[in-house]
Amino acid sequence: MATSALYACTKCNQRYPFEELSQGQQLCKECRIAHPIVKCTYCRSEFQQESKTNTICKKCAQNVKQFGTPKPCQYCNIIAAFIGTKCQRCTNSEKKYGPPQTCEQCKQQCAFDRKEEGRRKVDGKLLCWLCTLSYRRVLQKTKEQRKGFGSSNSSSLNEKDHHSRPHHHHHHQHRHSSSHHNHKSSSIQKETPKKKPKLEMKPSNGDSSSITQSMDSGGTDNFILISQLKEEVMSLKRLLQQRDQTILEKDRKLTEIKADFQYQESNMRVKMNQMEKSHKESMEHQQSKNRELMKQVAALSKGKKFDRTGSSLLLP
Repeated sequence: MATSALYACTKCNQRYPFEELSQGQQLCKECRIAHPIVKCTYCRSEFQQESKTNTICKKCAQNVKQFGTPKPCQYCNIIAAFIGTKCQRCTNSEKKYGPPQTCEQCKQQCAFDRKEEGRRKVDGKLLCWLCTLSYRRVLQKTKEQRKGFGSSNSSSLNEKDHHSRPHHHHHHQHRHSSSHHNHKSSSIQKETPKKKPKLEMKPSNGDSSSITQSMDSGGTDNFILISQLKEEVMSLKRLLQQRDQTILEKDRKLTEIKADFQYQESNMRVKMNQMEKSHKESMEHQQSKNRELMKQVAALSKGKKFDRTGSSLLLP
């Protein structure tokens, strides 16, 4: 027997059958579990996670080291504005496609008109980057579900055809035996076998009509399922929008809290430095006063001794 070809995983370089590897990056099951594809907390782009604590992509990590923590973009509200008030994606899109327009999904002014090429991919809708990604994911899921429904319907039709074949074979044998038995009878009796095939053809016609009815019912069922899926997709989109908005609000609050904390920390440091300086100056001033007082005390004590010796000499 010929062995099936094995393909190497792009992460661990071990060989597996082609069906066990992922479609995009050709990863095995263990590597997919150990290094899942997650979204970056800053730019929201997907990347392969090297460790569980790593939540930022390599590009954003380099930008954080170079420019510090980013700010929310004034167009898309994604926390990826490392330089200025706009993220790199929005600045490049603005240079290429002009000023942003309102997105048809999230109603934010962060969608760039990519003309016919970009709108073909999202069914002619003007969507922003995040809404485009979610729309493509939904389309991919619906396509996979439609493929699953089509394969299930075709398998059910094949099973019905398989069950109907022995039934037709049984009727064919019955017709052949009845025609052979009535061949030697009278002409009146010969007419009955001619009518029998018409009567016996009715079940086959009934089977074909039942197949067409099942096809029609399957089509209506598919239509109902598609409409239900569309409604579910719309509800999921709304949930995603709400979650994205809550995440953006939380990120904004976090950035504001961080900025306020840094501002308060810098003010406290300035106050501490001023207090230390004033304390040092007051200590030095007190020490200088203490020295002067000590000198005065020493001078007074010397003067008293001199007066005592003089008075003792003057006495007879």
